[in-house]
Amino acid sequence: GFVGKPPREHPAKPVEGFACPRSEVSGKRLWGLFRERFGTPENFFAEHFAANFCPLLFIAGNERGKNLTPENLSAEEREALNAPCDAFLRRTAEILEPEWVVGIGNFAEAAARRALAGTPVKITRVIHPSPASPAANKDWAGKATAKLVAEKIWN
Repeated sequence: GFVGKPPREHPAKPVEGFACPRSEVSGKRLWGLFRERFGTPENFFAEHFAANFCPLLFIAGNERGKNLTPENLSAEEREALNAPCDAFLRRTAEILEPEWVVGIGNFAEAAARRALAGTPVKITRVIHPSPASPAANKDWAGKATAKLVAEKIWN
């Protein structure tokens, strides 16, 4: 599909849509695990779904244009994001009716617990695959798999 450009974009981070040549370690680890375990996207998506709790991009106004995650934002800025992002996750869960939601990291788990409080959805987490996490740099896929097997999400 078509990916448009915002009215203002950071010169260091042009919006290129699916033509973007950059790679990202966390995503490579996550999708690499799914490819290794399920082989094809069709096999993975037959019983799984992946959604970003906050499907928005924030870029610092400095020269590098650093990606800002919700954890990098001020408490006030984060609070303004929680309501629409919580609503997005609740609506996604209403439509898909999952038995489990697995947060990728502490932030995602906490967000899922907040957004889905009072629902029958079970919530757990795996460590975030970011290279900034020392634990993720030592067999992240093995640790994530072990956690999902222990929770009886995978066998």
